[in-house]
Amino acid sequence: MVEEIRKNLTDCIIPFWKSMRDEESGGYYGYMDYDLKVDKKAVKGCILNSRITWFFANAYLLLKDESLLDEARHGYAFMQKYCLDREKGGVYWSVKYDGTPEDTTKHTYNQAFSIYALASYYDASGDEEALNTAMDLFHIIENRCMDEIGYKEAFDRDFVEIENDKLSENGVIADKTMNTLLHVFEAYTELYRVSHAEAVKKRLEWILDTFAEKVYNPKLHRQEVFFDGQMRSILDLHSYGHDIETAWLLRRGTDVLGEQKYTDKMLPIILDLTGQVYRTAFDGHSLANECEKGVVDTNRIWWVQAETIVGFLNGYELAPEKKEYLEAAKSEWNFIKEHIIDKRPGSEWFWDVTKEGKSVSGKPIVEPWKCPYHNGRMCIEVIRRSERICW
Repeated sequence: MVEEIRKNLTDCIIPFWKSMRDEESGGYYGYMDYDLKVDKKAVKGCILNSRITWFFANAYLLLKDESLLDEARHGYAFMQKYCLDREKGGVYWSVKYDGTPEDTTKHTYNQAFSIYALASYYDASGDEEALNTAMDLFHIIENRCMDEIGYKEAFDRDFVEIENDKLSENGVIADKTMNTLLHVFEAYTELYRVSHAEAVKKRLEWILDTFAEKVYNPKLHRQEVFFDGQMRSILDLHSYGHDIETAWLLRRGTDVLGEQKYTDKMLPIILDLTGQVYRTAFDGHSLANECEKGVVDTNRIWWVQAETIVGFLNGYELAPEKKEYLEAAKSEWNFIKEHIIDKRPGSEWFWDVTKEGKSVSGKPIVEPWKCPYHNGRMCIEVIRRSERICW
């Protein structure tokens, strides 16, 4: 399994995303349709480019291939030149293919992913400018994107709060979301790892308390997803993919934080989320998407399948007696290998398939949300963990 995943990383995912490099206008092309046609004039999502930058920085840290650092540097240069709003601060939602602003919304989620990329790029390159920019964005989130309850979501270019239509789904408009909180936590984990800044540490602790006390639902053994401004849940939704992703990201965060109090506090939640997803959403081969008001979406989404592998390996590491988690990770990889990886030359992974493995929607291979963040990270995590796990 490990060698197959390493080969998918080095022979499929990395070459594919290298091929999406825009030498003329910078960054990476923003769209490839299902038929593998690249639109070189498509909008470039700032999340897409920050995630690609994060991916190449971490691939370099793992593999020590200088060409990967060059790709990360290319993505970083585009972020610095075009994605950052030099006049009013923060990161745009998207830019046109040539880097001019397209959607000037400032979203907390987007600021977080830029921090994530910049912190990893700093680790890979030693470029102090990247770390300084990451810390600037940290202060923007803390000073302009939250209230006394938690992190707010969407703002206009001047950081005036607007409707959160970009991270609201399932027919609701949420004032606050688990998704944004999770990825602020993820970004701050990486920032604290490379900076050891006390201010970041304090916010990590606050976010962990918020997950434990307001997001995690111990009665339903899941996280709530969408909230009003007071952090009250507004929809009966179990997001299986986010729960299994959260489980291992919480563990990583507590490891980086290094405070036994929080390791002990979060461990039961991590194990509960993992166990509930295994019992309710895993069919022995792959993971369903979500359950809204008792109705399960059984489609298999590429990112959910990738996070399933890492989440179950994490559960097995924490509870080695749960050998079913290790077997689940192996089975999930077999499903991905057979059905999610697109075998066509010049492609990468499909967006989604049915639980039987048949293509569903014909969605793009690349677009603002479809990137190497989840599947590339899964490969990196499996390789890193392979020295600790008895296969």
